[in-house]
Parts: sequence; C-alpha cells; structure tokens
Amino acid sequence: MMPGQRLQGCRSLHFNEDNGRFALLAVLILLYLLCGAAVFSAIERPSEVRAHGRWNGTLLNFSETFNISLQDLNSFLREYEAAINAGIRADALRPRWDFTGAFYFVGTVVSTIGFGMTTPVTIAGKVFLIFYGLLGCAATILFFNLFLERIITLLAVVMKAVRERRIRNSGLLPPGIRHDFSAYSLPGWKPSVYHVMLILGLSAITISCCASAMYSPVEGWAYLDSLYFCFVTFSTIGFGDFVSSQGAAYEYQSLYRVVNFFFILMGVCCIYSLFNVISIVIKQVLNWILEKMSCLFCQRCHKANAFLGRRNAIRPGSRGRQGRLDQQPDSDGPCDSDTEGRRLSGEMISMKDLAASSKVSLAIMQKQLSESANGYPRTVCGSSRHNGFSGGVGALGIMNNRLAETSNSR
Repeated sequence: MMPGQRLQGCRSLHFNEDNGRFALLAVLILLYLLCGAAVFSAIERPSEVRAHGRWNGTLLNFSETFNISLQDLNSFLREYEAAINAGIRADALRPRWDFTGAFYFVGTVVSTIGFGMTTPVTIAGKVFLIFYGLLGCAATILFFNLFLERIITLLAVVMKAVRERRIRNSGLLPPGIRHDFSAYSLPGWKPSVYHVMLILGLSAITISCCASAMYSPVEGWAYLDSLYFCFVTFSTIGFGDFVSSQGAAYEYQSLYRVVNFFFILMGVCCIYSLFNVISIVIKQVLNWILEKMSCLFCQRCHKANAFLGRRNAIRPGSRGRQGRLDQQPDSDGPCDSDTEGRRLSGEMISMKDLAASSKVSLAIMQKQLSESANGYPRTVCGSSRHNGFSGGVGALGIMNNRLAETSNSR
C-alpha cells in the first residue's frame, strides 16, 4: 500500500494509512505505559513503604534521643535538601562548577542526558541554559543522525564486499567479468535493517560491558548497577542516582575522565542509532497490523454482503477460478476494492466497469475500422486461425478475439 492510500475494506472506515498508524501507535504506547506502571508499582511500592517506615522510626528516635522537636528537625532537613541541590554532599566530591565540572555538565545538557546532580541556581545561568540547550541539543541530534548514516554506509561497504567475495569464490561468474564485477555489481545495495539492528545491538552490549568493567572497581559499584548506569546514561534517560566521575580524586584521574567521556559518547551514539532502527521495525509491525485489520474488515464486509440477497450473485467456491484469480499480477492486496469483491463473488459488473469496458471496446473498434479503411494488413495470430476464429472488423472482431482467447485457455 502506498503511504497516501486509504485503507479499504469497510466503507464506513476510510482511514488514511499514516493516521491509522499514528492512532494504533498511540494506543499501543498507552497500553505499554499502563503495563509498565503496573509492573513497577508491584515491584517498587513495597520497598518504598518499608523505607518510609524506617525513616519515620529514625526521625522519632533521633528526636527523643537529642530532645529535638520533629518540627525543628524537619526544618533542618529542608535546609540540607537545599544544600544537596546546590551540590553539597556529606562526602567529599569534586567541584561542580570548575571548568571540568562545567564541561561535564554541558555534555549532559546537549546529549539530553540531564543527570540532575548539577543544575544552575542563578537567574543568569538558567536563562543562558535555555538558549544554549536549544542550539546544542539540535546540533547533537543532527550529529547522532549523521553517525547513523556513517554506520549504515560502513556496514553496506563491508557486507557488500563480503557478498562479492562469496559470489567470486562460488565460480558462478564468467571469467571475463570477474575482474570488473565490483564496478557494476549490486548497484544501490544496502544491508538489511535487521542486520543493522543486530550489529548495533551487539556494539551497544559490548560497550556497556566494557564500561561496566571499568566503573565497578573505580566507582565502587556492583557490576549490575554499572550496567544499569550504562543503559540509563546511553539512552539519555539520566535519572542521576548513579553518576560517574564525581569523586574528589581518582587514581589516574585524567585518563579515567577521558575514557569515561569516550564510553559515554560511543554508547549514546550506538543506543540512539539502535532506537532509530528499532523504530523502523516497529513501523513495519504497525503496517502489518493495519493490513491484517483492513483484511478483517474486508472479510466482514464480504460476509455481510453475501447475505444481502443480490440477484445473480454467485459465491466463490471453484478452485480453478480461485487459482486464476490469484495469478492476477495487478492486484494491490488481498482485499482491494468493492469492484474486486464483485469479481471474486461473480456478481454482475457495475455501471462504472461497463462504461470503462465500453470505452476500451470503442477504441479497439475504431482502430480496426481505420486499419481496414487504409488497407493495412491485420496480423492474425496462428492460434486464432487454428481454432477457426478469423479476425473480423468492429464488434465481430472483438468477439472473435475473445472466443480465440477462451479457446486457447481451454
């Protein structure tokens, strides 16, 4: 189906394909969100309730031990939360707004990661961030798209070379064109979207595993927490519960920061490209669902029309006739239109089809009369002569040609 073609089958449901795909995707995303909310609520809610109970008990014990009212204690905790938002922690951390810290911050801004552990607090900083992020995010998204194009081009060159080598080694090519085969073989060939998705997925997994092997000993995280951090960072979700390179000092600190930047850059590029490729596959699945839905509506229409009691309606049941119908090369799909439904059911032709066929017959008859008047010899196929149908002029010629075709088909 073409992008602008309407989904046919049920006359009361004329959906544009793009609108149908958009509506179906919105419904599926809503269902996906509902399922995700149910799963995370079932997993995380009990832990949240236990944490609230432990914290309330801790506050009550602290208040009774040091003779401090809960109101004063909560006021002190609000001040501490404000200090945390400003980048102050109980443990020693690197400065947030020196040049290296600011460079790390702008990297999280333009890549749309946004960990949230460093945020501007001044009015000037917030205003500058709005304009800086507007241009920086757009440029970074363009960089990711160009990165995906380069990856696809590289994969196409490599896989095309492998395919050409296999063809050469198979011995199926004539000796004269083996040397010049690469000049004109496989024009415009591109790798399959599934191959690209597989390679990007393996690349993202490899980068995540290598980065996690570095983060675990350096940051002191568990390996699973490091993998979790890699996915949250590379996918630009950026919760901020785990943030790398925030300690006051590291062994081989400069090298660690460079490698950390490299891992984040490559991981974000791979995951972003993988998301784009997966979206193509999702679009193909949506097209398949829409096609099945249109066929379902079409079959319902045919079943409903079968009981309308139209005169001269013949229900399809012949295998031979169905086989001949399946061999029609110009059918656009399993259920094209109401006209195709009439042809499948054997009903009488509509007035629109009758008028169209009459125009074609009139044109053929005019051509035959012109050839006869000008004395041009008409070529009569040998099969028609063999069957005893000898051309003719006008309607008689059309009838003879049709009889000859019918005789040949039999």
